[in-house]
Amino acid sequence: MAPPSPRPRPRAGGPATARGSAAALALAAALGACGRAEPGLPPVQRVEVVREFPHDPEAYCQGLVWSDGALYESTGRHGSSSVRRVDLETGEVAALTRLPTRLFGEGLAAHGGELIQLTWRARTARVYDPADLSLVRELRYQGEGWGLASDGTHLYQSDGTHVVRVRDPDTLEELRRFEVRLDERPVFHLNELELVDGELWANVWQTERIVRLDPADGRVLGWVDLAGLFDWRTIPDDDAVPNGIAWDAADRRLFVTGKLWPVLFEVRLLDAEAAPGG
Repeated sequence: MAPPSPRPRPRAGGPATARGSAAALALAAALGACGRAEPGLPPVQRVEVVREFPHDPEAYCQGLVWSDGALYESTGRHGSSSVRRVDLETGEVAALTRLPTRLFGEGLAAHGGELIQLTWRARTARVYDPADLSLVRELRYQGEGWGLASDGTHLYQSDGTHVVRVRDPDTLEELRRFEVRLDERPVFHLNELELVDGELWANVWQTERIVRLDPADGRVLGWVDLAGLFDWRTIPDDDAVPNGIAWDAADRRLFVTGKLWPVLFEVRLLDAEAAPGG
């Protein structure tokens, strides 16, 4: 297993940028020409914008979740990490709890009437009451924390590699793990996670791709291509990559955004693209 890439990454041209380019090249090789799936490989679907909503351009989005009719977000970076409840229509922060400056906020999941937030390297998860975002307790776990999602029974956690850990939501004990591979190649840099209609979706860090997984074994079911959704390279920060997936199961709405993006999108999936020659 390759070690997780360090964060925050340096300016363009640095070693982390090279790692991100390598990840993108590996995806391109696996998906074939023009970013489309080759015959026999999982399908690629683009998205269509349904609505656009304001998003705090200072919010370094690390986790996004829709729960009980409200949007919650975890933001990162030392000194500016937080958990917040956001008014979807206006983008205004309705409630906010800041993390201690030593902590770097990461993935966020709603489970059992609580919010669970990972931190990057502190091996500490913070559990909140969603009513007022007060801290209820802290839990410990091993390794780096990146993305987090709940299926109502277990938590799924990424750490920037191609491995997803399944954890007990009460103790964060690791119950099992699986590797994500495509055509025998590991899919590295799994980041923000979300359960969408029984599938586990993951942003692939430093790319415009979301990988759709079978949460039972990590089998790749398909890809979501966010290319053209938002020109994040116009933001003067190399970290402003796509990151953040939220699923409103009740109204079947899918939301995506990115780190430091000024906009959050409701999108819908288009039909899978035909493979070359198909």
